[in-house]
Amino acid sequence: MDKSEHVKSGRRFPINLYNKLEEKLRNKAEDTQEKSEEAKAEDNSQIKCPKCGKMVDRTRVVKKKYVCYECGGYFRIKTNNRIRMVADPKSFEPWFEDMEVSNPLDYEGYEDKLAAAREKTGLSEAVTVGRCKVFGEDIVLGVCDSRFMMASMGHVVGEKITKAIERATQLRLPVFLFCCSGGARMQEGIVSLMQMAKTSAAIKKHGDAGLLYCSILTDPTTGGVTASFAMLGDVIMAEPGALIGFAGPRVIKQTIGQELPEGFQTSEFLVEHGFVDGIVLRENLKKTIHFLIKSHQGTGKKTYADFCEDHGFRFELSEELKEQSWKSRPRSAWEKVKAVRQVERPAATDYMEHIFDVFVEAHGDRGFHDDKALIGGIGFIEGQPVTVIADLKGKDFKECQERNFGMPLPEGYRKALRLMKQAEKFNRPIVSFVNTSGAFCGLEAEERGQGEAIARNLLEMSGLKVPVLCILIGEGGSGGALATAVGNEVWMMENATYSILSPEGFASILWKDSNRAQEASEVMNITAQDLKRLGVIERIIPEFGGADKKTAEAIAGYMKEHIKEFLEKYDGKTGDWIAEQRYQRFRNF
Repeated sequence: MDKSEHVKSGRRFPINLYNKLEEKLRNKAEDTQEKSEEAKAEDNSQIKCPKCGKMVDRTRVVKKKYVCYECGGYFRIKTNNRIRMVADPKSFEPWFEDMEVSNPLDYEGYEDKLAAAREKTGLSEAVTVGRCKVFGEDIVLGVCDSRFMMASMGHVVGEKITKAIERATQLRLPVFLFCCSGGARMQEGIVSLMQMAKTSAAIKKHGDAGLLYCSILTDPTTGGVTASFAMLGDVIMAEPGALIGFAGPRVIKQTIGQELPEGFQTSEFLVEHGFVDGIVLRENLKKTIHFLIKSHQGTGKKTYADFCEDHGFRFELSEELKEQSWKSRPRSAWEKVKAVRQVERPAATDYMEHIFDVFVEAHGDRGFHDDKALIGGIGFIEGQPVTVIADLKGKDFKECQERNFGMPLPEGYRKALRLMKQAEKFNRPIVSFVNTSGAFCGLEAEERGQGEAIARNLLEMSGLKVPVLCILIGEGGSGGALATAVGNEVWMMENATYSILSPEGFASILWKDSNRAQEASEVMNITAQDLKRLGVIERIIPEFGGADKKTAEAIAGYMKEHIKEFLEKYDGKTGDWIAEQRYQRFRNF
């Protein structure tokens, strides 16, 4: 009965007595429910989801790779289960399992705590390392386990990781490390802190050898692990919803009294802010690892024929498009300016879907943000991996706003540079699609160093030791376009434009009248035909009457055939020769 029913029946309880009774009944019900849940858990048929708190069927959760079927929440998983998820059956060979217990500070009770953790988990330490195969490909695998003292990093953890990376360097194998940790191991004090520098130094040597290191961040990844090997991957992935941060929410609150907003230190937050390449689902984990192995294997010793021999594909125009291309009338410079500014004009992604077998986007500059005005990642063109960079403007008003109308901020250029330097490390050619009215000009861009970011790209791109192909598909606006267009060759679509600045800006500066933009466009020499004559570009890509939905596939087919020829031309050339050829190209201007 509620309080009103008690009043109607004439039984008037004092309100405080009623509340006490209500609380007692509620507590009894809760106790009964908890005991019921505990009983269910004890029979091993059900398990409590750490995210939604519901009791769920253990068998169904295991089949879903320890993901809650009610809320999609990820369970923390044991080392052996993680290994089974990614390694080929019976292929994992553990390394360095017999390392002695380390108690460098003679901390009282520490060795007993380690012994208890070993007995509880069946592990020798918080990290397990070794060699295995993933779809037949050899890798070095490391797995941190939060059950062992919250996977805190002590001397043995640091030593096992370092030795594994050193052996991987000797064997020339990629390293994949599943990270989780509560941070440094307090019982080992400063010795634990030194593991951060030691593991980082080993990763540097591994990287200098041109080898791939990938970290996969799981829940939780915090403290000294975040500030060392967890965030140093050539590729950094994270599981959905994982807590990732240097100082955890509790430490921040206790240290400076600051409450963090919900979702502040999640995987998704880190992707948005440019620190993680992407979220990886457990169901895709093994395939993703295999893709990364394949896409980061050096291609320098492979011939072009290895990738596309006997594919039987040759691009040919339909008779209709041939006729359309032959009949298309020349457009004025101003008509081209207006044409490339149309939202309906195909974007880089419209061509990429026909050029590349697959494209996987990477995210972020690892410092501030993931700029959606400029995307990048790895694509395969008939089996050969290439790094792809592309400006994107958006196809409707909402997307245009999200992509800042295709005007990159400094973090966009820094993301592009990060991916291009990665391409150099793994000997991947670079294809850059340029389509921007220019770099974003505004307070935030200046605060974050827009000029420095563009200058840094020009500096680094000039010396890249892999072939770089740049294709202007729409607008090429000033330094914002040049920042991703320092190529061994630069191509332009038939109706694209490339200029020192917009015609409006040109007219405003030289004639003090922006209304003379059309006139300015005719004297600025901004069309593909002008720039081919001036030697600024090497090739004009036909649009078969004009770039639109109907011609996008044909234009992409033409690009694909000639990109293949470009790759073949540079195959077998040394990195020094490629960089010098690019230097001389720009030296001649």
